[in-house]
Amino acid sequence: MKRYLVLPFVICAISAQASVRTYTAPLDDSTWVMSSQSPIECRMDHIIPSFGVASFVSRASKQVNLDFYLDMYRISAETHQVSLRSVPPRWKPGASVKKISELSFYQQFDGYVNEQPAWQMLSELEDGNVPTFYFNDWYANSTTTAVGISSINFKQQYDEFIKCVGRLLPYSFEDIAFTVLSYQSNSDELTARSKQRLQLIGDYVKHDPNIDVVLVDAYTDSYGGKWINQELSEKRANMVKDYFRSNGLDESAIDVSGHGERRHVATNATPLGRERNRRVVISLGKDLL
Repeated sequence: MKRYLVLPFVICAISAQASVRTYTAPLDDSTWVMSSQSPIECRMDHIIPSFGVASFVSRASKQVNLDFYLDMYRISAETHQVSLRSVPPRWKPGASVKKISELSFYQQFDGYVNEQPAWQMLSELEDGNVPTFYFNDWYANSTTTAVGISSINFKQQYDEFIKCVGRLLPYSFEDIAFTVLSYQSNSDELTARSKQRLQLIGDYVKHDPNIDVVLVDAYTDSYGGKWINQELSEKRANMVKDYFRSNGLDESAIDVSGHGERRHVATNATPLGRERNRRVVISLGKDLL
């Protein structure tokens, strides 16, 4: 059942409106939970009774990032122009409403805020204010609707969220989805740099259950004999497979191939060219659903 609450300060903020339909969690039913807490994703959720779920999400990346999602129980029937404001609670008399952003909620998509406005929403919640979305609701004959993100019981989970963000890996799935590693000459031993790169991939893979395909293709230079090189490439590929298995990846998700001297990418007449040919190519696939 929807809750209807008309707040004097909201009416002032939305001047010329006789009433505002408001959705926000009440004092005795405001919960925040950490639904994801790992080196690749931090997610903090808040239920808005009768309306939907609000979520702050930060993911492993080279860049500072934050996304806010407003997952509405009823899909958006039309594109809404939305005003995002920070509304002070009743225990802050005299405090003014602050503008955060003007944005759109698109038809058949959930609400979305990212980058600096999303960080500002967190900052306002930390200060005890209520980030609130105002829009004309198609389901309510274009009645002005306010959806507030409650700061009640926010602080403890917020502290956990910020700690989680500080532990995120400094690279994303896209940074490791396609990788070429190099080997030492006549050996199944990776170069020092490639060992470091493989460890980065392993650290990510063991925390992401959505990675469901790993293709490992190993190649050699043309020195040493055709059949010896074929066996060497297969050995190199299987060693990478064993590494991924040791990081918890299901063996059925790993496909390995040794190509020996085939598909050179550089000349074998120079040491640098041969080094480029002694390679293993790792391609990762991910279930995005």
